[in-house]
Amino acid sequence: MNATLRRYIVFTLAAVFLLPLLLGCGSEHHFIKSTSFKGPNSIVITFAGPVDEKWATNIANFRVNEKTDPDIYLPVSNISLSPDRMTLTITLDEKLNQTSTHSLFMKGIISEGRDLGSALVNVKKFYFGYLLSILIGAMIINNFVFTKYLGLCVFFGTSKKKPTAIGMGITFTIVIVVSAMMSWFLYQFVLKPFRLDFLQIVVFIGLVSLSVQAVDTILRKVNPVLFKSFGVYLVLVIANCIIIAVPLILADNEYNAVESLMLALGAGLGFLIALFLMSSVRERLELADVPPTFRGLPIAFILGGLFALSFLGFSGMSLF
Repeated sequence: MNATLRRYIVFTLAAVFLLPLLLGCGSEHHFIKSTSFKGPNSIVITFAGPVDEKWATNIANFRVNEKTDPDIYLPVSNISLSPDRMTLTITLDEKLNQTSTHSLFMKGIISEGRDLGSALVNVKKFYFGYLLSILIGAMIINNFVFTKYLGLCVFFGTSKKKPTAIGMGITFTIVIVVSAMMSWFLYQFVLKPFRLDFLQIVVFIGLVSLSVQAVDTILRKVNPVLFKSFGVYLVLVIANCIIIAVPLILADNEYNAVESLMLALGAGLGFLIALFLMSSVRERLELADVPPTFRGLPIAFILGGLFALSFLGFSGMSLF
């Protein structure tokens, strides 16, 4: 492969991955350059030109709500305009949940005596940081096993040995990413447009079953030893709570394709981390003098509770 072709491939891949990030930082109105959070309860809007002071300081012209709660408007306490009349700061009465996207409606923007029309824009954190927060949140801060207690059947069944735990973690991650992306595609382009949202659980379970069956067939041919070590637990992945939870979460939060990928990848890697930690300790317990009453699943449940307490220390953490 020559140097020119390599550069072309690198440029194409970079464009594919960076374009969604750049698009995510843009604004929905041509006169609004950017929107961002400031402090715990303020939103800053930067305009392309000076706006009318009387319009800008009228609280009735602005409505703010979380995107997931369109009918609940947050009370605005104060509005301040910069001396150049190009930056507007909206202060609200209550603290904003900055992990959630907010909708900001501005009625009849007036600049230099001209009415530029109303605008509805989204306010969210820096998009690349927002994607990382979804990934780290699903992987560690809100780990589905240790904070939501989902997928415990497969978790306790395949965490006895490290090789089996790692193999199941990788398999689980592949299945959850593939099924989540297929679920997102069907939800956005089939279920939602045709108002078939009530069928989402049935459709998502079917897509997971299809993914697990494909992995089952591939593993049976590629690595029979690992396939046998999984036993019945590979089939149980079909009804695993985490794999069903991820498509439901991304549908409820209206995530786009990149955000859905981050959530699915984070959930899969979080399950892999949980399996690896648990298997490491359970291998050591085989050499420990555990009372007969606590051997097997009882001591495993105690360990799971201790890990859950440890991961509780990450709750409320915000990286961006």
